Amino acid sequence: MIGAAADVLVIGAGVIGLTTAVHLAEAGVAVTVAAAEPPRQTTSVAAGAIWGPHLVGMDDRIERWARVTREHWASSGLARELTGVAASRDEGATLPEFATAASGLTECEPSEVPYGYRSGWRLTAPVLAMPGYLDYLHERFGRAGGTTTFPDKFSSLDDASRRNPRARVIVNASGCGARDLVPDSDVTPVRGQAVVTSNPGITEFFVGAGADPADLTYLFPHADTVVLGGTQDVGNWSREPDPATAERILAACTAVQPALRRARILGHRVGLRPARPLVRLEAEQAAGVTVVHNYGHGGAGVTLSWGCAQDAAALALAALR
Repeated sequence: MIGAAADVLVIGAGVIGLTTAVHLAEAGVAVTVAAAEPPRQTTSVAAGAIWGPHLVGMDDRIERWARVTREHWASSGLARELTGVAASRDEGATLPEFATAASGLTECEPSEVPYGYRSGWRLTAPVLAMPGYLDYLHERFGRAGGTTTFPDKFSSLDDASRRNPRARVIVNASGCGARDLVPDSDVTPVRGQAVVTSNPGITEFFVGAGADPADLTYLFPHADTVVLGGTQDVGNWSREPDPATAERILAACTAVQPALRRARILGHRVGLRPARPLVRLEAEQAAGVTVVHNYGHGGAGVTLSWGCAQDAAALALAALR
């Protein structure tokens, strides 16, 4: 149960929940974040975390949310601008959705496209190292006076309201958990698995895709480590790393970047992207309180986080007033 002075309960400690909680706490609101898992165990920690929409229902809010996030990162120095290649197995393929607003966009020369791919683009985009970034958000929230309770799982919004009677607003940032919590049958998990290795000197990212949405290969260097992926398994709820999948990821990434043969495997990550036809960001009266929904971001939660948090916090503050 949250403290007597808490006005807002945020359900979810991933990038969406923490960013919204930071917005509210820094606005002077008493906020508690409650979640089944602490930040470093959420889906967000498995994100490749390159800026750009991916696996998210597109509407007229997406561009603004993404722009607000990028501007926040730029003003605070939170992300590193990395150059890399987005490649396709098809010749003359259209630009992938995550790269449509990237900077420095130029078509690759044939010699720049790895074996197995037929076209590509060089681009520059912000990239985050998620474990450290989640730590940063968690610490920033604490400095603003926010409190947390982990683990704390709710069976429904009614359950959350009943167990936290002092909260006047509940922010539902539960990701895939919204399927049962709300409940919302439109939420579908898209499983992503990644392998973390030591960095043998790689400085550029790579994202490669084929005609099949499941044909996805990426690598993102982060100082001493590299995050390798990936998978897009629709409807798969497993959070356990699959050894065969890990071997496939390593083989695909090494084919693109042979230097990875010298890398040591440091760990495995699995996350469930909360896919939905459209992001749900709205307020409603439910469970006897105002519930601000902020979920359904697919593979774009990091990209949309600050823009969505800004809108969700505004709805919560309006309800408190």
